[in-house]
Amino acid sequence: MNDILGLVALACGIIVGLGAIGASIGIALMGGKFLESSARQPELMNQLQTKMFILAGLIDAAFLIGVAIALLFAFANPFAATLLANLPK
Repeated sequence: MNDILGLVALACGIIVGLGAIGASIGIALMGGKFLESSARQPELMNQLQTKMFILAGLIDAAFLIGVAIALLFAFANPFAATLLANLPK
């Protein structure tokens, strides 16, 4: 049982870590492209900024969904009940 909980904790860390890396890389690439395009066409900066913030929110939302799934597995693990029910007594 302790092995399973340890592996669940490891999986939660991997989910959160890879999600954070992916979100930060995505927002960094998008921010760089925003700066390039606003330097190229400064008259479109307001429209581009609005779209950039909407996309940043969507990228961050995907990361937060991964955090929520990791918290679900960490604190309300649906697999632990099945494991406990099948353990020999």
